[in-house]
Amino acid sequence: MVMKLAYWDIRGLAQPIRLLLEYTGIQYVEKLYSCGEAPDYDKSCWFDEKPKIGMDFPNLPYLMDGDHKISQSNAIMRYIARKHSMCGETEEEMIRVDVLENQAMDFRNGFVMLCYGPDYEKRRPGYVLQLSAMLKQFSQFLGDRKWFAGENITFVDFIMYELLDQHQMFEPKCLDELKNLKEFLCRFEELEKIAAFMKSENFIKTPVNNKMAQWGSKKE
Repeated sequence: MVMKLAYWDIRGLAQPIRLLLEYTGIQYVEKLYSCGEAPDYDKSCWFDEKPKIGMDFPNLPYLMDGDHKISQSNAIMRYIARKHSMCGETEEEMIRVDVLENQAMDFRNGFVMLCYGPDYEKRRPGYVLQLSAMLKQFSQFLGDRKWFAGENITFVDFIMYELLDQHQMFEPKCLDELKNLKEFLCRFEELEKIAAFMKSENFIKTPVNNKMAQWGSKKE
């Protein structure tokens, strides 16, 4: 059965899910919502449907797989990953996956608050100053491993790829001193199915964020 993934017509929270679906070869269709233009940024296209889709906690992104209706991006990632043994194989790997899943969300939330905040220009220099230390922690966590949990790729690698790639777009030199993170990005992009997806017309390079964001809202 073909899965259905729904989200806004941006990268946002859905991009790691798209990458994971492509990597695992799962057939899926996408429903893309588009919010209106400034100043109202009308979202009625989603809010009109939201109470009708029969979910416990209706939100975007959501995934439908037969009778399974799943919201929350990390729950979706784990659902797909469990089908392909991509949640870690040893206790050590599973611990690393659990820790990074939550640390990555903290990292993302801080970035989202900056990008969507009305004081973006004022806060950007301070964020950039702190960014080096944050990225260094991820670099140390990866160490000389092939993937963040170890030798085997897990779903958190897809989350981290997206976060690191977005930050390279935001501050192009931010990874220059972190060789292992740059190598991680290259290794991920060279995966056969990922490389093919990135070359396809279905791949969303931009926008990263929705139209009301101060950064990453432009389609290039």
